[in-house]
Amino acid sequence: MPTVEEIRAVLKENVYDPEIMINIVDLGLVYDIQIDEERKAVTIDMTLTSPGCPIGPQIIRNVEHVVREAFPELEDVQVNLVWTPLWNPEMMSEEAKDRLGFF
Repeated sequence: MPTVEEIRAVLKENVYDPEIMINIVDLGLVYDIQIDEERKAVTIDMTLTSPGCPIGPQIIRNVEHVVREAFPELEDVQVNLVWTPLWNPEMMSEEAKDRLGFF
């Protein structure tokens, strides 16, 4: 069974916002990862940079696909899109802020 850190690492390496090519972990879009070992399930709560993000469905599909591919022992992968708290640039990692020119 994967750990939260392993799932986060897989997402960081493989799921990017295709408009700005920064991974969703460094963007601060992944809020929570819960693992249910009994059910062999993982639930990921995440958000998008804006509610009207046109590539949101693609990112969510990518998250589910990448986790299922990396951890075939999981029987269920749920990705929940949440809006609380609302995303803001302060949620980004320092690396992401540097790449985007935030000071």
